[in-house]
Amino acid sequence: MTELLSPLRCSNTEERRKKAETVVNVGLFFNAVLALVKVIAGILGHSQALLADGINSISDVIYFIAVKIFVRLSGKPADSEHPYGHHQLESIAALVVGAFVITTGTAIFWDSIDSAFKLFTGTVQSHPIEQFALYVAVATIFIKFLLMVQARRVGRETGNLAIKALARDHLNDIFASAGAALGIFLSQLGAPWVDPVAGAIVAIIMAKTGLDILREASSDLMDNVPSKEIARKICNLLKDINEIETIEDIHAHRFGPYLVVNLTICIDGDLTVRKGNEIADRVEAKLLVGIEMLRKVYVHYHPSHHLDRDP
Repeated sequence: MTELLSPLRCSNTEERRKKAETVVNVGLFFNAVLALVKVIAGILGHSQALLADGINSISDVIYFIAVKIFVRLSGKPADSEHPYGHHQLESIAALVVGAFVITTGTAIFWDSIDSAFKLFTGTVQSHPIEQFALYVAVATIFIKFLLMVQARRVGRETGNLAIKALARDHLNDIFASAGAALGIFLSQLGAPWVDPVAGAIVAIIMAKTGLDILREASSDLMDNVPSKEIARKICNLLKDINEIETIEDIHAHRFGPYLVVNLTICIDGDLTVRKGNEIADRVEAKLLVGIEMLRKVYVHYHPSHHLDRDP
């Protein structure tokens, strides 16, 4: 067996962490501002949908703080207990995001349905929604779009699952604010029940987004790697190394954004151990250059067991 370390992609771990923290800090600041503005505007403007959207932003602030902590911890260097580093904390942060999104969506859904029912039954009296509530909802869409673009770009560059989850949440907030804006607009046209119903529809979209985030993050923690894709790429990269007679086994494991590959190859049993080691070194070097985000490669070589072919 032989082992080789690859140079870190996306420049280095420290730069990667700084990019992720920038996304979190920017998102945290704007979510805090939007939460305050939307809650006040929702109460004073008599908009159930905007108030629900403001509560959603408050939950955003809470789990952005959680993600900020996890992203900072994930940048810690490897140690004896964590030889591959602490990047799995990014997946845990994504789980936190998904759980908060689902919880918030569920709470907003039931509150909105309750408000709509009360309006239908006449239990509560509807109040005309103020025009500034619509302006706040539209402004939120614009701000969240810019935040989503930033998070998506950094998520692609770093492969950070937590940042990708935040990008999805920003998109989720765009739908939430768009639903609030539509509900406010239609309520102003004489259909007051549309405002809370819009909040309920937005809540369903939020819950679906949260489930998708949870599914991706949990799959990552369970080492769910696209094995067929990785295996195909490895075979293509190694097909010009003539000494490899067969590739017996391929296992890939994910650690945060990085991959670790365990590979078993079959070579001529008459070759010396030194020659086998040289072949393994060539295999490692080729894979580390050819596969993005591959951190370590372990190569085992066995003597081939096929019958000698006639010349």
